[in-house]
Amino acid sequence: MYYCGIDYHKKYSVVSVQNADGEIILERRVEHNNPLVFDEILGGLSEPAAVVYESGLNWTWLYEVLERIENVKSITLANAYKVRLIAEAQIKTDKIDARKLAMLLRLGMVPSCHIPDRATRDRKEVLRQRAYWVRQRTGLRNRIHKLIGKQHSLQMPQVSDLFGKKGKDALHKAVLPEPDAMLLRQDLAMLDQLDAVIKADEEKIKTGSKPDRAVEVVSSIPGVGLIVGSIIATETDGIARFTHPERYTCYAGLAPTTHSSGDKTYNGRMIWQCNKWLKWAYIEAAWISIGCSAYFGGLYRQCRARGKKANTAITIVARRMARIVYQLLQEDRLYEERSFAPAALV
Repeated sequence: MYYCGIDYHKKYSVVSVQNADGEIILERRVEHNNPLVFDEILGGLSEPAAVVYESGLNWTWLYEVLERIENVKSITLANAYKVRLIAEAQIKTDKIDARKLAMLLRLGMVPSCHIPDRATRDRKEVLRQRAYWVRQRTGLRNRIHKLIGKQHSLQMPQVSDLFGKKGKDALHKAVLPEPDAMLLRQDLAMLDQLDAVIKADEEKIKTGSKPDRAVEVVSSIPGVGLIVGSIIATETDGIARFTHPERYTCYAGLAPTTHSSGDKTYNGRMIWQCNKWLKWAYIEAAWISIGCSAYFGGLYRQCRARGKKANTAITIVARRMARIVYQLLQEDRLYEERSFAPAALV
């Protein structure tokens, strides 16, 4: 078996291949405009190869190139942050980085990342795109609120949703002085386009999420709809890969950092090395659930009564929800609503 470390960059990569004794067989720079060179290097080896490279923005591009090479028997995606902690050096070059990755793989010391299958990766892209557009729409709506709020004599109808049908009609008919009138027209035109692309993404999500049992289980929790449930289920990508609920809450970024020395233990900020999309989904679901669930609402009010700030209390609710999701997915059953008991607070 050969061990191949790849220092992966945007436009090129540096490949270092070692044998089982750690001897360097070959090293070469590969330009990404000719990915067939990877096949020439790895496919031409006399023995099968195990490959490792660090996770990055476009890690899927290289993965799809490597998985087609018959001689590549395994592909490991290394956690870039943890690799730096293990193999940081004073002298750093592309070749040295590739050699270190190959060495760590040969020794079985690579801190690896989970690699979802192609269907899951595609669904993640759609869900994350939809979440991105929703954030842009929220910012745009805030700009419109600011424009309307700065007017002195403008009369707007009393509506529960300014961006519902009645509210939008009033916004299109509103007469504002320049340049505010031009800005409002631009904002409304862009808002219509965002609404259209968000609707298209949601239709794609609904089509792809109907047969998914994990989405059905997660969506049974009050406050978790189809979209948020799809994000949670897809970003989790199989609860079996988490051996304990605390590992899952850490992965979701809902557990505090802990520093313990001697008899003193200090809990600090939330873990920042986490799946940020999963954390966002749980926080969004928690805000909704406290208004429609007796259990989560009771937990939130209890936390507030203990002097916790709103954001801290909602994080506690989100962490409890993540632990419940872990249990539901492990047992493959739907959520059953229960009343909150203060004794249940952990």
